[in-house]
Amino acid sequence: MSESRLAAVSGFGRGELEFPDGPVNWLTLGPEEARTAFLDLDRWVNFVRVAYGLPPTVIPPFWHRHDELIWELSALHLHWVNAYDAHASLSGPNHWHQDFAAARVRLREWVATNGTRLDRDRPTRVTAWPGETPVAPADEVVITNRAEDFRNFLREDFHQRQRKHR
Repeated sequence: MSESRLAAVSGFGRGELEFPDGPVNWLTLGPEEARTAFLDLDRWVNFVRVAYGLPPTVIPPFWHRHDELIWELSALHLHWVNAYDAHASLSGPNHWHQDFAAARVRLREWVATNGTRLDRDRPTRVTAWPGETPVAPADEVVITNRAEDFRNFLREDFHQRQRKHR
């Protein structure tokens, strides 16, 4: 691993993450639980993106703005946690890498379908079924600061979950 890539991932996994006890159901998490889960997932996504040199066609900067990518990456993250747990089977990492190869194919498909890219993003388009009101397509936004957008996303998600859990 190159020195710059090693520096980018060197602090990962050293007690900074709170791993969940089971699967994460993003639909049922309260505001604080979701914030913690998103922060943990974001750290892991950055780690895996850098460690494996993944392009934005696999993991785009605004993955957090797309539910389909959140669910896919969250499942992959939990699989990784399980595979690399101190008590895991010695073949766990190999199984993770096999599933990671399949997940990269799905991630490329999700990214191609939802239209997010390295420098621009738009919400995932949803096709209205007969009898449903069509949703107007949203405009693309230019990605200028990924970290700032992630912080804004966390605030928005926190407030939305607060309103829902009242």
